[in-house]
Amino acid sequence: MRVAPTVILTSEELSELSRIVASRLSSVRLSLRARMILLAAEGLQNKEIAERLGVDRLQVARWRKRYLEHRLSGIERDLPRGAPPVKVDVARLVELTTQSKPEAMTHWSTRRMAAELGVSAASVSRHWRKHGLKPHLLRGFKVSRDPHFVEKLEDIVGLYMSPPEHALVLCVDEKSQVQALDRTQPGLPLKKGRAETMTHDYKRNGTTTLFAALNVLDGQVIGQCQQRHTHVEWLKFLKKIDRQTPKDKALHLIADNYATHKHPVVQAWLDKHPRIHMHFTPTSASWLNMVERFFRDITTQRLRRGVFTSVPELIQAIEGYIDHHNTHPKPFIWTKTARDILQKVIRANSHLSSKQNATLH
Repeated sequence: MRVAPTVILTSEELSELSRIVASRLSSVRLSLRARMILLAAEGLQNKEIAERLGVDRLQVARWRKRYLEHRLSGIERDLPRGAPPVKVDVARLVELTTQSKPEAMTHWSTRRMAAELGVSAASVSRHWRKHGLKPHLLRGFKVSRDPHFVEKLEDIVGLYMSPPEHALVLCVDEKSQVQALDRTQPGLPLKKGRAETMTHDYKRNGTTTLFAALNVLDGQVIGQCQQRHTHVEWLKFLKKIDRQTPKDKALHLIADNYATHKHPVVQAWLDKHPRIHMHFTPTSASWLNMVERFFRDITTQRLRRGVFTSVPELIQAIEGYIDHHNTHPKPFIWTKTARDILQKVIRANSHLSSKQNATLH
């Protein structure tokens, strides 16, 4: 039988250990350790102490050894647990994330970066969040190179912020190639604990083009579905707008630079209808047209998860959505001034120019 090392206490140590055990301010852990040492000083073996205190024998042996090596300070500090944490080289982490790419890949992942630096993926994720780094995301952009960008911007934003009196401002555009998609198998409905299901494959049953005009003042939408989107269909839609708006109001139509919008036949018709004034967004700046927001809404709320067995069924769904929208329309409020937008565009161009120059050199 192995005999545990003898513990001999000085009078000061005996007094201090007894105080720790008796004090209500002592932590439970420290009090338990002090009792182990006091019992050990009485000559009890580790097994006997463990049985009396209801702990493991090896635990008693560890704290006996710690006391013999470090005396009181040995039981006042907790034993080190596990391996020491690996420190992350934050500067290198940020540099690799922003200035490099992993071999044969387009971007870093937490696990790939963790393997590169020899740290945990959780540490990488924590520091990415702290520094606002999101290498898994990619945002698209397009800066307009229109030489008349400023005047077109001021013109359109002016219509939004200060619309002219006795006039209507309408944002017009077409959403082409809207597909009537049917699923190859019926999905399962939403239920508790399970999302709605839909097959990834589909049947194409034709397309339609949605022409829409959004009234900036009240959010009302004039819509029309047509088979194609040439200047003929565009002119047909303009005539519908002319019919469905008050004749005593001037119409200011905001549109993009699609060729059909400027077709000679369309221009000839507009010349005969002077109450209609066209305003074209700068090239590559369709985000200035607020009808795009309506197109986004109808896509996410009605089309993307819809099932349509034919084009007429698709058209019926679109017209139903527009009718429902027009029962309680809400206008989209434009808040950015032309100056705010222009400053942002100038900053974007500046960043792009500096990046291109750095690449060339």
